Amino acid sequence: MERRNDPCEADEVPPPPAAEVAHDLLWARDLRSSIRCAGVLLALLLLIDRAAGTLTDLRALLWVTLAALLFLVLYPTRVAAGEGWLSTRGLFGTRRVRTDHLVSVRCLDGVGRRLVLRDTFGTRVEIDPRVLVDNPALWHRLDEDTRVSALRGSLTCGATALRRVSERIDRETALTVFKVSGLD
Repeated sequence: MERRNDPCEADEVPPPPAAEVAHDLLWARDLRSSIRCAGVLLALLLLIDRAAGTLTDLRALLWVTLAALLFLVLYPTRVAAGEGWLSTRGLFGTRRVRTDHLVSVRCLDGVGRRLVLRDTFGTRVEIDPRVLVDNPALWHRLDEDTRVSALRGSLTCGATALRRVSERIDRETALTVFKVSGLD
């Protein structure tokens, strides 16, 4: 007996697509930039020390160590988000927060602005708000999940911080549209 390829048959219906994961699209560029900065610093230090005639193995090791420390400071955090979670991966490990169970969202101002997300399980993640501005898919995923947290009643603190980020993203998007259309 011959089997027909009928798409209406129950055993041949494809499974629904899995929820997509949004990634920081500019992470690789930021990584290359941090490598470049550390490399330029190392080259300049070695060049200046060699031109002065004071370059030794110990001093070269010191300059390499200094360049490595600069790289560690500049190393970008890799951010990804899926349905119900957001993770950050740095040099020293990965942290994941449940965005559909958020308790608070705070914006820390200082030398570098940080958005601090905390969930009901006690997990805490810090990200640069610029990552959300530069990656609309990440912002969209986080915004949807924070709405779920608010509907559940777990998000008790953070409406102001989220509104600020949303306004900043809207402002950046409008400026980009004006530039592209020639209205700037």
